[in-house]
Amino acid sequence: MVSINKYPQEYIDECRSRIALLMAAYRDLLAVARDLDQAGGSRLSSAIDVFEPRFFKNMALVLDNCFVIGAGAPTHSLLRSRVSSCKRPEPRRIVYPGRSRPPDPRCFGDQPGGSLGLGSRSAGCGKPGRALSWDHCRMSVGVDLTGKQYEKELLRLQTELVYMQEWIVANGRRLVVLFEGRDTAGKDGVIKRIIAFLNPRTCRVVAVPTPTERERTQWFFQRYVAHLPAAGEIVLFDRSWYNRAGVERVMGFCTQDEYEEFLRFCPAFEQALQNDGIMLVKYWLSVGDEEQERRFKKRLSDPRKRWKFSAIDLQGRARWVDYAEAKDRMFAGTDIELSPWYVVEADDKRSARLNLISHLLSLVPYKHLDTIAHVRLPPRQRRQYERPPKRAERVVPARYNVRSD
Repeated sequence: MVSINKYPQEYIDECRSRIALLMAAYRDLLAVARDLDQAGGSRLSSAIDVFEPRFFKNMALVLDNCFVIGAGAPTHSLLRSRVSSCKRPEPRRIVYPGRSRPPDPRCFGDQPGGSLGLGSRSAGCGKPGRALSWDHCRMSVGVDLTGKQYEKELLRLQTELVYMQEWIVANGRRLVVLFEGRDTAGKDGVIKRIIAFLNPRTCRVVAVPTPTERERTQWFFQRYVAHLPAAGEIVLFDRSWYNRAGVERVMGFCTQDEYEEFLRFCPAFEQALQNDGIMLVKYWLSVGDEEQERRFKKRLSDPRKRWKFSAIDLQGRARWVDYAEAKDRMFAGTDIELSPWYVVEADDKRSARLNLISHLLSLVPYKHLDTIAHVRLPPRQRRQYERPPKRAERVVPARYNVRSD
């Protein structure tokens, strides 16, 4: 038996984390296998086709013992054939600054700086620092985090967002992200976490206000087209043109003909944006009835959040079912393959933030740009100059003095 004492403790802990994730994925996979066994017959193959090929590639090692645990023979045969048709990526060495580590057979696509890597999004698109790559699978493996672990993971994802922005600017790409959902779903919170460390010169948040009398006579999409990004820019819409299918529909701010025309034309409008090279991502943050009520009460009692509450919010509570029906019809008309909706469960705000940001990163094929390595600071200028006295300046009173811990 090989002793593990020769490996650094950090490496051993990371291996244990990977094994725990694989075991959780294993259990979920077995549950799927039993369901497929029950389907049986001609329905079995079509049921397996629900999963994308990447799912089987990432689960290749987990499937090795699937039949032993209890998946039926027809299910096992189809699963194994699908896995064998997917080319498994070669394991790569995880490189950490200042330390050399042995190759890890459970790592499918890690790059320098990565943690808990369980596979790249697709061949050739592995990204540095990617923690999990289950985003394109129909089933996912949850990772339980403590509060400190949440803050650490959020900071890592925010660093990746900076790398993503650098790549978008350097390549002249354009990214538009739409955030929709019920009131109190957490749209503002996740947007704030996304832009926390991004350059505001090339990333901006758009929250289009109520239209003026003049804007009401314009083409409906005209107000939003004016905010679309130029080359190297990111635009985050805090609510978007989908107001017409939501609040305007429910509250009667648009006619039936205007509503039907929106549902008919919107997919073509979004396809035109993407045909022009704009990357468009649409998120719907979903919050439950009880959680929304709790957040409403908190808003009313918290002076820092009271400004978020409006008369429309009251109507939103009173017309909960109307909004649900409007959302379902909106999805039926605009959730298309070229421009799909991604639903984020947002009853837990912190989990929703990590899930959404990691998913957004998986959709943008960015790379780390080594721009800082070639920057050298010039020597500081030195020449004779007598500055005016300090007492001539208006200094802000030092009411606080924070000690370094």
